[in-house]
Formats: sequence, structure tokens, C-alpha cells
Amino acid sequence: MSWGTELWDQFDNLEKHTQWGIDVLEKYIKFVKERTEIELSYAKQLRNLSKKYQPKKNSKEEEEYRYTSTRAFLATLNEMNDYAGQHEVISENMTSLITAELTRYVQELKQERKSHFHDGRKAQQHIETCWKQLEASKRRFERDCKEADRAQQYFEKMDADINVTKADVEKARQQAQLRHQMAEDSKAEYSSTLQKFNSEQHEHYYTHIPNIFQKIQEMEERRIVRIGESMKTFAEVDRQVIPIIGKCLDEITKAAESVDHKNDSQMVIEAFKSGFEPPGDVDFEDFTQPMKRTVSESSLSNSRGDGKSEPKFGSKSKGKLWPFIKKNKLMSLLTSPHQPPPPPPASPSAVPNGPQSPKQQKEPLSHRFNEFMTSKPKIHCFRSLKRGLSLKLGAGPEDFSNLPPEQRRKKLQQKVDELNRDIQKEMDSRDALTKMKDVYIKNPQMGDAASVDHRLAELGQNIEKLRLEVQKFEGWLAEVEGRLPARSEQSRRQSGVYEAQNASGVNSCAQDRESPDGSYTEEQSQETEMKVPATDFDDEFDDEEPLPTIGTCKALYTFEGQNEGTISVAEGEMLYVIEEDKGDGWTRIRRNEDEEGYVPTSYVEVYLDKNAKDVHKPLQKISE
Repeated sequence: MSWGTELWDQFDNLEKHTQWGIDVLEKYIKFVKERTEIELSYAKQLRNLSKKYQPKKNSKEEEEYRYTSTRAFLATLNEMNDYAGQHEVISENMTSLITAELTRYVQELKQERKSHFHDGRKAQQHIETCWKQLEASKRRFERDCKEADRAQQYFEKMDADINVTKADVEKARQQAQLRHQMAEDSKAEYSSTLQKFNSEQHEHYYTHIPNIFQKIQEMEERRIVRIGESMKTFAEVDRQVIPIIGKCLDEITKAAESVDHKNDSQMVIEAFKSGFEPPGDVDFEDFTQPMKRTVSESSLSNSRGDGKSEPKFGSKSKGKLWPFIKKNKLMSLLTSPHQPPPPPPASPSAVPNGPQSPKQQKEPLSHRFNEFMTSKPKIHCFRSLKRGLSLKLGAGPEDFSNLPPEQRRKKLQQKVDELNRDIQKEMDSRDALTKMKDVYIKNPQMGDAASVDHRLAELGQNIEKLRLEVQKFEGWLAEVEGRLPARSEQSRRQSGVYEAQNASGVNSCAQDRESPDGSYTEEQSQETEMKVPATDFDDEFDDEEPLPTIGTCKALYTFEGQNEGTISVAEGEMLYVIEEDKGDGWTRIRRNEDEEGYVPTSYVEVYLDKNAKDVHKPLQKISE
């Protein structure tokens, strides 16, 4: 079956058919190209969808993705991103393996087709030229034969006429012979031309045209095979990504199976647990006794049931407020721990009782309420002032003291881990620079070793700063962990007493550091003061360098520091000043290496000395 023998006379139809085949191939290329565009668009939409629902960095949404259900959703989003990537692979493979290859093949096919049909037209023109030569030779032979016949008839007529001269007859005879000779020559030429044409025609229809048509047939068959292979590749490109897409779907299924409702419930507890204990029973208030009514401090406090029905104002140990009742600030003002330093006594012999002296009486409730309504909360130390400013600016305090104990511990632990990671990064950079410096020392042509000294010094300073930060946060962390209730009842009681004592004296600097915004301010209770057991926190910071002294001071009056952060001094005692009054009425002093605290500025006479050196031995008491 060959086009050359079967379709020898269908040159024009073959030309139309091969052009149609190229059009079909170009149409398939266009189809694949549109398919790749659809795949790219679908992949882009999937990626945008995954990105749209991804948690934003450093936002509240990122914290919500710690639950198993939200982590499963996040895994689904990530797998959808990979799923989109496989559709991009489909588009890329179809473009490179089908569209680009077929486009190049179509150009080659058009050139080959043009060449074959050019040869066919050339063969057609040649046979037509041969045919025209044959026709011309035939017509010339026919004309010469007719001329020879006319010349012979004219000669015979002249030869039969007696009136014609012999010369005219001879002339007619010669003319007839000439015409016969020309006819014979035309006959020979016609015969030769005819044989040549028959040979050319046979060659044309049995050799040239079959060869050309055979090449065209092979070209068309290659086109058909190529488009079939492209369709197979079209399917294979899809089939190659099916296992990966299946893995994506398997990962989504695995993520869905990892959802644990019990674990999520436990994480809710860890996320919102405050570390407080539920409030105790409300004490009975007997109004039948002739006593001045006061606000019951046990109405919201954690009474342990020590057999004391009436609270004693001024005790150090405090209970905890119920975290659901937002009355801490009001009750704190009514119970009067937030008050400025006491004024100096009228005479040197009068000894004040301190900010919370048990001998002082409470002001009437109406006065307290008026004070609360008309005055702004006061910040009683410089650290609290800075913390208050940061709260107003929207940033939380550095030690996270505005959070409940349990949440504060987690935040501090996260901060410590983050600082340790930063230290490790800086140490890695320092090690790399040290190695580089060693290389420069051994091979001076590679670089100047002194050029990295400045950077090494910077890294050393950064590491030292980060280590100081770690020590600071670890101190706060140890402080919080010492106050959190433990599993055993004994440690829980000790932790409760430790927290109560550290939270007493709201007007002191330590209290302000614990709750600057009143988020979990605690009221006083009637529990007996207890000593706080020593913890590792104290041992850890024994070796810290103390604050330098900036001068000395002399106690003008005796002051009994009953609040946390304050220190008791006797009249005439000489002490060191380590922090002057920041505008809150308190001055920080030191007696010796282990004893330091705040006293009212008006109770001491300060002698600032820029060249004063820190001496850890206690000064001699000067009596007047």
C-alpha cells in the first residue's frame, strides 16, 4: 500500500490532506498550551488559598496553632501548597515535553512538506515540458508532410502540362524533393521526441512521483505517530504526579487522625491556668458588737480558717483575690497599702510606725472611696514608673508581672530559651570568626587578621549582654517557680506563704513589680507572718555584683520597715546610698553586703559622693 502507486494522480488532494494534518497538530499544541495555563492558574489559586489561611507571624493566630486540631489544619494548608506544586510540575512538564517539542516539530514538518511538494511540482513541470516538445514536433511533422504533398501535386501538374517549360518542371521537381526530405526529417524528429517523451513519462509516473509521494506518506505517518506519542505523554505527565498527590492526601489524612481532643483540652488548661487557688469561705461579720464598720477584708480573701474571725490590718501575710472579681484596685486603696512614705515625726523622740503600722487606724470608708475617685494611682518606685510607662505604650512589663503566675512562668521560660538560642548563634559566629582569624594568621595573603578583631569584640560584648539578660530572666523565673504551688501539700503551703509574703506591702517596690496594673493584686489577710524557706534562687544570685554606692546617709529618725523591699533603720545610723530618690519619696540604701532596701527620703540625710566606693562592712552606729 503506497501513495505513489495508488494515488499517482491525486497530487492536489495529497497537498490539501497534509496541510490539514499540520493544522490538526497545531490545534493539539494549542489545546495542551491552554491546559498548562489552566494548571498554572489552578496552582496559583491553591497557593493563594493556602497563604490566605496561614497564621500571621508574631500574631495571636500563631499561638492558636498549638492545638492538635489547628496543627492538623496547618498541615492541610502545607500539603495543599505541595499539592499546588504538583500541578505546577504538570504544567512545566507538558510545556517542555509536549508544547515545545511539537512546536519545533511542526516547523520541521512544514519545511519537509514544502520540499516534497516542490519536487513534485518540478516533476510535473518537466513532464509537461516534454509533452509540449512532443506536440510541437508532431505539428511540424504534420505541416511538413502536407507541404510535401502539395509540392508533389504541383510537380505532377507541371509535368503533365505541355505548355510548361522543361526548366519549370525541373524546378517543381526539385521543390517536391526538398519538401519530401523536410517531411522525412520532421518524421524522424517526431519519432525521436515521441520515444523520449514516453521514456520521461514512464519515469515520471513510475519512479519520480512514487518516490515523492512515498516521502510524503512517510512524513504524514510520522506526524500521526508523533501526535499519538504526545497524547501518551500527556497522560504520563499526569500519572507521574499521582503518587506524590497521593502522599499529600495521605499526610492530610494522617494530620486529621492526629487530632486529640484530650490533648487540646489539657492545652486549654495550660494556656489559661492562672496559678491562683479558689477563694476560701467568707467570714461571718458580727454587726451586733459596738464597733466601727469597716470593709471586710475577708470577703474576697483566701481565709485559711485559723480560728480568727476578724482580720488584723497591717499583717504581712496576704491571701489571694478571686481572679474573676475585678475589685482589686478598689479594695487595695480601701485597705490602704498604697500610700506615700510617712512624714517625719514632729520630734526626734517620736518613732513612726511605718507605712503600715498596726497602731494606725483605718480612715472612714467614705474618705477612702473619695480618695479612690479623685486621685490617680501612684507608682512608688522608679522600676514601677518605667513599667507603668511601658504599659501605657501598649507593651507589657519586661518581667511579665502583669500575667498570672503560671502564664508568667511560661513566658519567662520562653524568653530564657530564646535568649539561649541567641547566645548560641553569637557563639557560632564568634567561633567562625576565630577560625577565619587563625587562617589569616597562618596565611597572611588571604586577609588581615586584625580586621576581624573589632567584630570579635562586638560579639563578645553581645554574648555578655545576652548572658546578663539570661541571668535576669532566670532570676525572675526562679522567683516565680518558688511561688507556684507544688504537688505536695507541704510545698504548696510553703509556696503560698512565700507568695503571700512577697506580695505584701502594695506601696513597696516589690509589690509594684509583681502587679503594676493591679491585674492580680492581693489583699491582706489575718494569717500569722512566717519565714520563707531558702530557695536555690538565693544561692544563685549570691555571687552577683552589688550595685555601687553613690554616697552615704544618716538616719534622722527610726524607721521600722515592715513592707517588702523596705529596711529598718535606727536613728543616727550611717548607711550607704545605692539609689537616690526618683521622685516617689523613697531612697534605696545598703547596710552591708546582704542588707539593702528602701527608706523614706525624709527620714535620712543624704550625702552624695561621686567618688564613693562600695564597702561591704557595716558602718558604726552613731548615737546622739
